[in-house]
Amino acid sequence: MLALRFVSGKYQGGEFPLTPDKEIVVGRSSDLDMILVEDMVSRRHARFGYEAGALFIEDLGSTNGTFVNGEKIRRAWLQEGDRVLIGTSILKVVVADDTATQQVSPPNLESVAEQRRAHAPRTMTGSIAEVPLPDLLQLFSTSRKTGVLVLRQEEEVGRIYLDKGSIAHVTLNDDPEIAPTKAIFRLLSWQTGTFDLESTDTDPPPSNLSLSVQEILMESLRQLDELNAMADQLPPRSVGIAIPNPLVAPLRDLSPDELDIFQVAMHAPRFGTVLDRSPKSDLETAQLLKQLLDKGYVVPV
Repeated sequence: MLALRFVSGKYQGGEFPLTPDKEIVVGRSSDLDMILVEDMVSRRHARFGYEAGALFIEDLGSTNGTFVNGEKIRRAWLQEGDRVLIGTSILKVVVADDTATQQVSPPNLESVAEQRRAHAPRTMTGSIAEVPLPDLLQLFSTSRKTGVLVLRQEEEVGRIYLDKGSIAHVTLNDDPEIAPTKAIFRLLSWQTGTFDLESTDTDPPPSNLSLSVQEILMESLRQLDELNAMADQLPPRSVGIAIPNPLVAPLRDLSPDELDIFQVAMHAPRFGTVLDRSPKSDLETAQLLKQLLDKGYVVPV
């Protein structure tokens, strides 16, 4: 049996079982099967049901819409792993656990929300492992969300400033040397961590981002694939870097791009620092660093 697991939002942690013989209507009205008490949810927002053994969802003319895997829908078929956005809640279609299948009455989602309020007061929170960042950005883009998406992984913190679903600015560890495009491509590679969508009353910092969410996602996947393919050809970010003394290879043989990265490397203690300070993308910088390593202009220490 399938269930709807709340992986983000006010009711995160709750799980609502679905049965083939019962239709589930979702909304703010107190007489419905699944009651979501929040402003962005209509009184009768959507319904879940089965036809010929297959699960579907249908929007019931809601004000703010219903979204499946980032797409606004009127009616859609669902399967395990799909993500549904209703209001500020992201629900994932999962196989119901034993506890959920044994429940006779629907779970009290408000009690789940009350427990969360004591520990997580933010509007939308969740795990990147449960809701990958590309899926989040597609959902927020289609639903035109505004706010700051704060991402945390170990000691690193990323911030994505959203303006009606568009990415207005991106920072990583508040480091001004890491360009917004470089920051978003790195954040999109995170497989673990947490996210919080926080409201903001201030304008985002100025940025030169000119790519749509879809363009950013496509380009990040391309760069990530190429970086992964050459991962074993470069030292880790934490490894030191040095210029050989004496430098045998003549500088006149360097291309302008190679010379730019060589100059960055002259004042960088580690390979990771070169990636951060380089004006080029991580992929371009990694490719040029490999060329400098192969030609003997820089060495790991």
